[in-house]
Amino acid sequence: MLDLSRVQSIGEALADATTTFKSRVALIEVDRHREKARYTFAELRRLAEGVAAYIQERGFEPGDRCAILMQNQSKWLISATGALWAGATLVPLDYKLTASEQLDLIAHCQPRVLITEASTWARLREEGRPELFERTLVMVTEAPDDMAIAPAVHWQTGAAERFQMHPRGRDQLACIVYSSGTGGTPKGCMLSHANYLAQAEVLGKLFPMEEGDRFFSVLPTNHAIDFMCGFLLSLMMGGTVVHQRTLRPAYLASTMQRYGITQIALVPTILKNLEKKLRERLDDLPKWQRLVIDGLLDINEAATRRRPNHPLSSKILKPLHDQFGGKLRFIFAGGAFIERKTADFFNRIGIPVVIGYGLTEAGTVLTVNDLKPYRGDTVGKPVDGTEIEIRSPNEAGIGEVWARGPTVFQGYLEAPELTEEALVDGWLRTGDLGVIDASGHLKLVGRAKNMIVTEGGKNVYPEDIEALLGDLDGCEEHAVYAANYIWPAATMVGERLVLVLRPKREASPGQSSAADEAIAALRRKNRRLADFKRISGYLIWEHEFPRTASQKLRRPAFAEAIRERADRSEIQDL
Repeated sequence: MLDLSRVQSIGEALADATTTFKSRVALIEVDRHREKARYTFAELRRLAEGVAAYIQERGFEPGDRCAILMQNQSKWLISATGALWAGATLVPLDYKLTASEQLDLIAHCQPRVLITEASTWARLREEGRPELFERTLVMVTEAPDDMAIAPAVHWQTGAAERFQMHPRGRDQLACIVYSSGTGGTPKGCMLSHANYLAQAEVLGKLFPMEEGDRFFSVLPTNHAIDFMCGFLLSLMMGGTVVHQRTLRPAYLASTMQRYGITQIALVPTILKNLEKKLRERLDDLPKWQRLVIDGLLDINEAATRRRPNHPLSSKILKPLHDQFGGKLRFIFAGGAFIERKTADFFNRIGIPVVIGYGLTEAGTVLTVNDLKPYRGDTVGKPVDGTEIEIRSPNEAGIGEVWARGPTVFQGYLEAPELTEEALVDGWLRTGDLGVIDASGHLKLVGRAKNMIVTEGGKNVYPEDIEALLGDLDGCEEHAVYAANYIWPAATMVGERLVLVLRPKREASPGQSSAADEAIAALRRKNRRLADFKRISGYLIWEHEFPRTASQKLRRPAFAEAIRERADRSEIQDL
């Protein structure tokens, strides 16, 4: 049980953990099949104190900002821990953004310290704007000795004995986390130590980590889910965090098997790829073997209907569990809509998907499915201390989701007007549309600004149609839009639903092209949709869709890109 009631800051909680679990392994870093680094909690403490001492000797004061711009690795967590002990406000930045976007965020948050990687630092310097770093200490990891990095310095630690712990209060700022936000405009969400401690305590009670548990950190650590589960929770509860420097599926699987991963957080795209590979392996089995496994799947599903039973599931479905190392108990999923069939598949094999709902402005999750029992059709009930209301519901009970609770942020950095729009009398306007069912579970149906009203008076949600269409043969990715949303028209009639699709590079055998294959699949599935949800046209798009670190589609940004490169006349009728 994780009790943080007497703890004042996340730095204090991490300090307690490094003392309590000092002999346990805290961090493991792997590059392909080679283990690069391994640190106990005691070693983590020594290095983090050294980071704190180094930046303090160079004028870092409590409340100063420390930005971290790195891929997942041990030094991310070591640096963040040391900075927190020095009294820092952390600013986790997305390494997947362009250099120009990253510089815009750095200009906005004005960090006293920036910790980044050599390759990223090189890109930032090429972009120019050296004035941004005139008062910033830049520490660079993995820079070759012959690489010119000035004015930056190599990542290093100072004398730990010179380190001074600077306690922070619960109401003081812990992190500034940038969200794409409504309309795609970056906003710096200000989250307090109280926000994170409340979230950690709730999730720690629902999904406790035990000695020997190992969390596989795959999502970027700047992402809210991984920051909480792959950093704070894992270390606070004495678990081990495993980082893999490449995300190629072959290496992910081998790492899970080698280190006996017990928990992992994934976005839907990775989850669906895992599902696809498992289904293909099952389909390749001889008929008699498939019948046996189907029978075992039925037994497992019946036996775990009320709650998960990993010891049982991992025994009767051992070959399937061995694909993930044999010890994986939970997959935490979020950041985008999870298709029910995918969640159902993993629950059926005894590795349940924990579906939650949250947003950057509210920590990690506002609602979560506790798996007692499993439900794949909702995003769960509100977590302890959190209230959810549906405001201005229509006749079907669908309205905007508003939330209030201890994890709701303090506001947007230097943006009082945006803060006033998002926070109303202590309630957070999420901008998401949903309905609460009879059992108190929240069901999401889309974004308020993405809602489409048809001429028949029907409300249509693009995410809903995308989920109904599912995967399309020959299609890499697709998105549903209203034509008038992409190309604004001074009318509320004559609207049509358009599917923007990116064909795969290679077509399947027997098909003339991947585009033809995708369009044929779209026509087949489109006929099965309710008439008011049917796609009327499609647009071929040859470029990758713009997405956030958690793989959410940047809808406004994508619509703008389409508008700049394509004309309404290019829509092809179905």
